[in-house]
Amino acid sequence: MSEAGLACEQPPPPSPEGEQAGATLRVTFDTNVLLSLFVFADSRFAPLRSAVEAGRWQALTSAPCLAEFRRVLAYPLFALSDEQQAAAYDAYLGLVKVVDDTPQSAVTLPKCRDKDDQKFLELARDGLAHCLVTADKALLRLRRGQRLAHLFQILTPDEALELTPAPSRPPPRGGGDCCSLRSSVTGRSC
Repeated sequence: MSEAGLACEQPPPPSPEGEQAGATLRVTFDTNVLLSLFVFADSRFAPLRSAVEAGRWQALTSAPCLAEFRRVLAYPLFALSDEQQAAAYDAYLGLVKVVDDTPQSAVTLPKCRDKDDQKFLELARDGLAHCLVTADKALLRLRRGQRLAHLFQILTPDEALELTPAPSRPPPRGGGDCCSLRSSVTGRSC
């Protein structure tokens, strides 16, 4: 997991009042991760949702990402009733910060092979996310060469789980943020 550290040229997010562990981690989730968090109640990734619900993580989204989530919730494959779709969408919407679609940065992003996934890269950049959590192979491929490390890290859900305290394991060294993960994995501090 050598690619999971966060380059610290990005300024840390503001620390909300009452935050005990320091700054809130700003995170972008792709649609498949959202399905795990907000549709499948038995998801082993429930600690990720708990981190958002507890305010330790700030989930970020944009209008195009929300539209995709709503569209995917209606796929016949999931056989969700209108009420179930609305409940999942509303639960997410109640926790997430919507980022303006207007590019906030002049930083050019690499092009994702799957053009439908480019919006997640743009959201992570424009929302000043620390991490983009995805299991999508096209997005994960962009981790090679640390091309985005100066902006945000692309993490698998399993890697993101390492940033969440769990009853059976202690929190990661250094407080549980991407910067701490980088220190524990690479030995380099931010």
